[in-house]
Amino acid sequence: MKAKAGPPAPKRWSRILLAGPGAICVTVIVMAGMTLWLPGGRAGIDNLVLPLVLAPLIWAVLFFHACLDRSVGRVALIALALLLTHGGLLAHKWANWPSTAKEGGR
Repeated sequence: MKAKAGPPAPKRWSRILLAGPGAICVTVIVMAGMTLWLPGGRAGIDNLVLPLVLAPLIWAVLFFHACLDRSVGRVALIALALLLTHGGLLAHKWANWPSTAKEGGR
């Protein structure tokens, strides 16, 4: 009898990429996007501090989800949804950023 060696190579590499650099990239984008929808708090900085504190937790959830979920497609779909949602928030914020250039060349 032949022992099962594990998942096929393409599936294994996609899982490694989703758990490693993918989880880090999504964590950074989610952390940056959280500053836009979290309330500022009394001092006005809670929306900046909370994402920094939660970044390791966000990374751990994405990492373990990529390692433990049976469906690599579901892992990729959830990571892509988080990336597009928070990336869209950031893009919308930057698109509406006020211009620092003076109008009329003055």
